[in-house]
Amino acid sequence: MTRLANHQQQRLQTLDSRRSVPSRQLSGPGPNRDELLRILQSAVRVPDHGKRVPFRFLRIEGDARHALGAILARRSRERDPTASDSVVEKDRQRFTFAPVVIAVIAKQGPDEKIPAQERLLTAGCVCFALLQAAQAMDFGAQWLTGWAAYDPVIRDALGVREDEVVAGFIHIGTVLLEAPERERPDPAALLADWTPAA
Repeated sequence: MTRLANHQQQRLQTLDSRRSVPSRQLSGPGPNRDELLRILQSAVRVPDHGKRVPFRFLRIEGDARHALGAILARRSRERDPTASDSVVEKDRQRFTFAPVVIAVIAKQGPDEKIPAQERLLTAGCVCFALLQAAQAMDFGAQWLTGWAAYDPVIRDALGVREDEVVAGFIHIGTVLLEAPERERPDPAALLADWTPAA
């Protein structure tokens, strides 16, 4: 194994320590405006073919989380009139645990040079970078989607345009309970060498 310098080990350990914290295990305080802008400053440093900046942020915090929850509960009942009260209540509470939720919205409209998939991947990188930056600022975070990210009524309520998609909802807050480490894949088992055909 290659010997790494101390500073290299420290940097990699920071990356290796990243883990998601379930939104139910997040509480206040969340990042204030300055802290959030600092988190976003790191999150936007992602690969971006053509410098399109194919994403934007929508902050959901405070009473807005409960208002969105009421819309989700109503829509949940519309989608399935036979849904149990507990299912509807779960949808109502979806955005109420973490004090701050950032919707990362990917721009997917026509582009002569950059395929929509590449622009969506850029937005996905932003979601992941947001998780890393939040943890670096001593917050916990979780990247979620769920049916709300794709439902036309919820999309409309959030102001997501026809040529946009919700890449993820990033829930950010103070960690109530440390998430246990989980088994990670072995990179050596995933690595193969390409060889040209004879």
